[in-house]
Amino acid sequence: MAIHNPVFEELMKDYDSALSHSGVSGERLARRLFELSQIGFTQVGGVKRPGFSQEEKTAKELVKKWMQEAGLQVAEDGAGNVRAWLPGKTPDAKAIASGSHVDSVPNGGNFDGPLGVLSALEVAESWKDTGYTPEKPYEVIIFTDEEGSRFNSGLSGSRAMAGEISEEEMLQLRDFDGKGLEQVLQDYGSSLQAFKEAKRDVTELELFVEVHIEQGKKLERDNQPVGIVSGIAGLAWLKAEFIGEAGHAGNTPMAGRRDPLVAAAEFIQKVSGFPEQVSETAVATVGKMEVFPNGANVIPERVELNVDIRDIQEQTRDRLVDLIASEAKRIADSRGIKVNLHENTKIQPIPIAENLKGKLADSLTKFGISPTYIPSGAGHDAMVLGRHIPVAMLFVRSKEGISHNPKEWSSLNDCVAGVHVLKDFIEKAMNE
Repeated sequence: MAIHNPVFEELMKDYDSALSHSGVSGERLARRLFELSQIGFTQVGGVKRPGFSQEEKTAKELVKKWMQEAGLQVAEDGAGNVRAWLPGKTPDAKAIASGSHVDSVPNGGNFDGPLGVLSALEVAESWKDTGYTPEKPYEVIIFTDEEGSRFNSGLSGSRAMAGEISEEEMLQLRDFDGKGLEQVLQDYGSSLQAFKEAKRDVTELELFVEVHIEQGKKLERDNQPVGIVSGIAGLAWLKAEFIGEAGHAGNTPMAGRRDPLVAAAEFIQKVSGFPEQVSETAVATVGKMEVFPNGANVIPERVELNVDIRDIQEQTRDRLVDLIASEAKRIADSRGIKVNLHENTKIQPIPIAENLKGKLADSLTKFGISPTYIPSGAGHDAMVLGRHIPVAMLFVRSKEGISHNPKEWSSLNDCVAGVHVLKDFIEKAMNE
């Protein structure tokens, strides 16, 4: 039985056609979002396009066709990253680039990733339709396996392009079926050697700017269609292991118990109060905990938990890590138990340069949009490139902040507003 996919009709239903100007076509953007939504379509209206899957590959092939029709030269590297480019009037100048990804989480939405790719492509389409030739080269990039649903380790394409995946990591990666990276690449039509050769000198890019749905509610609360990413948070994972003394739940008096779960509970409650002590953008979350031996009538012997700590500034993020670690030690000491702490992940935050945020604000103001600044708590391909070159990001309003879900939605009016802002910002960068 055929399943009706209403993406195109819903996008066009309330669209203000006056927003289609200067070569930007809302209908074209809506139709392309719809066509991508058909690839990996799920019964409940989402998409399933894991990295390096045939669905992701099919989506890339479709976008590559559109890129070629827009007059771009197209190539795909051994990691599955697609690059499309216009030479510009000064072909030996550094390129301005934009893009995102087309893979998804299992049963994900239709805007996370594709909107960034199609927005970048729509800029090139607008230039073709208006006869505009950019001063500098322009690139549209589709990064492969951003979400990480294949290997439980995301940003594979951008990290391969930047040369950030070591030989050791390549050999250790296993996907959800237990296949190694080499087998996955062979199934995809590439090879481990070609994956290694995907590394490029990313400093040949002057700037990378990514459009993405907000995945939050600030723009909705502020009633603005597009906002400026103030920085991309760096992640730190702190593992805490509280070690006490197991005992019988009925025969061990309350006085003198060395219960690590009680200590862990106190610790979790305290963690939520620390972020506001270091910055307005810091967050800390305990989302995973294991109790040993985990018996209903046993005082636990050991509790392990992980604290997810993020901020857009490295100094404040690291201060938050220190505060939380000190609190774990204080609680353990006060309850006569041990605690072992281990930082098992630490990723550098990527602040966005003030001059780039200022130029984005000028572009927003040009279209009557009040600049709203939003930290990104999630990782993006821009975060990887931002370790090597200047990057900027725009967020497009997302209904109720829903993401990684079939209900993920951004209105076509907001999506097109994002394209206009991106186009204006890139054109100004082209002439500097």
